[in-house]
Amino acid sequence: MISVGNSSLNAARRTKELDWLDTRQQVDVLVVGGGVTGAGVALDAAARGLTVALVEKHDLAFGTSRWSSKLVHGGLRYLASGHVAIAYESAVERGILMKTTAPHLVHPVPQVAPWLPEARFMQAALLRSAFLGGDVLRTFAHTSDDFLPHSRRISSAEVLRYAPTVRPHGLRGGFLTWDGQLYDDARLVVAIARTAALYGARVLTRCSAEQVTGQGAVVVDQLSGRRIDVAARMVVNAGGIWADQVATGIKLRPSRGTHLVLPQSVFGELSAVLTVPVPGEPRRVVMAIPAPDGRVYVGLTDEDAPGPVSDVPQASEAEIDFLLGTISAAVREPITRSDLLGTYAGLRPLLDTGHHRGEDKTADISRRHAVITGPDGLVTIVGGKLTTYRRMAQDALDAALKQSSLEVRRPCLTHRIPLVGAADRSRLATVRAPARFVQRYGVEAPDVIAGDRALLEPVTPGLRTTHAELRFAVRHEGALDEDDVLDRRTRLGLSATDRELALPAVRAAFAAV
Repeated sequence: MISVGNSSLNAARRTKELDWLDTRQQVDVLVVGGGVTGAGVALDAAARGLTVALVEKHDLAFGTSRWSSKLVHGGLRYLASGHVAIAYESAVERGILMKTTAPHLVHPVPQVAPWLPEARFMQAALLRSAFLGGDVLRTFAHTSDDFLPHSRRISSAEVLRYAPTVRPHGLRGGFLTWDGQLYDDARLVVAIARTAALYGARVLTRCSAEQVTGQGAVVVDQLSGRRIDVAARMVVNAGGIWADQVATGIKLRPSRGTHLVLPQSVFGELSAVLTVPVPGEPRRVVMAIPAPDGRVYVGLTDEDAPGPVSDVPQASEAEIDFLLGTISAAVREPITRSDLLGTYAGLRPLLDTGHHRGEDKTADISRRHAVITGPDGLVTIVGGKLTTYRRMAQDALDAALKQSSLEVRRPCLTHRIPLVGAADRSRLATVRAPARFVQRYGVEAPDVIAGDRALLEPVTPGLRTTHAELRFAVRHEGALDEDDVLDRRTRLGLSATDRELALPAVRAAFAAV
């Protein structure tokens, strides 16, 4: 078994690898951006035997990659709108994530769509057709019923077992299907980056890339100001929503997706993704998604977000009202702003081709990813979605290799590479650690505890996060400051109250390490 230390990211390793980069000043592949796609490119390239440096101005999963719905989905939305190829790609990649890449971080989740009195027959028919189409895609993607059972019609009683707060009056049963759910999207990015480091990639956060071309960049350490001229045989721009600031000639049309963070108590212990059609928009739904640590995420929106890109996008008042109003229409007691723990919003890096053909809304723009090679050889990857990050990374690296003079005989291997902590379900069931730790760390769970049972105490009464998780984030997961721990290694920062309560323990973790 590989030791945790071989994949550890921390301040000491960062300093050592910055020195290595300064001495060598050349790599085969330079990756700009530490989101899910950039981390995926770094892993793919390192697994093919290439020397790799990934530079990220902020932290791993700092941008859009941490603001998703945490669903690893089979593309039902794309199927409903006729984008069969995108839906099929999603279904295939979902299967790879669930069975090979990260079985500890991705688990099956039931999805329930109640047939409410207000729902029109056409909406119910479209939803049922999408669920049946998802069954077909699942079969072609070779995902067995053991992982994701087929969809079916269910009774009103079954709807209420999954979602106890749904309004029973006039309820006409509903539909049930199964999808994949991530324990947390930022944890997936960190796991990919650590696995890339295990294969030899240099993963450097708090390092920006300036004067980027297809032949290299100036890497600037944001902590010390040190500047390093780095030559590269290939450069991949995986800057996400900031990709057009790295490469010229690319125009993005950002779309904001907002979620509400609510306590489970509001939903009576919701155990399925509650799916509610949006009135007047047959192909659009709002979902209430059970999340770890007694939370539920309600989302999402799809709003045009012109203007300067914010490092941390904010939900608009109109989006909050829309989500509260839509989900409240399906439950017994209206959910109000007083119930909110917090909100979060992310920007999708959609490619603006200038040929919208009636695409007045960002919801109408294709989610297919695009790989663009500039005149100087700089490869940019934009669009796409979390579920298909691995295929996006493969396509970007293949494009970079195609226009380089480097001969690489190894094909892409990432469809067969488990991330750190990954194992099949039977192996995970034998790990001697609390279930919470196995869900977050897989077979690494005993290493997180490190034999000190005192570290299993919550950081403060009322929270589930433990001291052990904080220390592991600093020692092994590349957390360099308090925000890295609060906002990305854990999700304590989603609630202002929880952030305040946990801050002393986070500071103590840094002091201890």
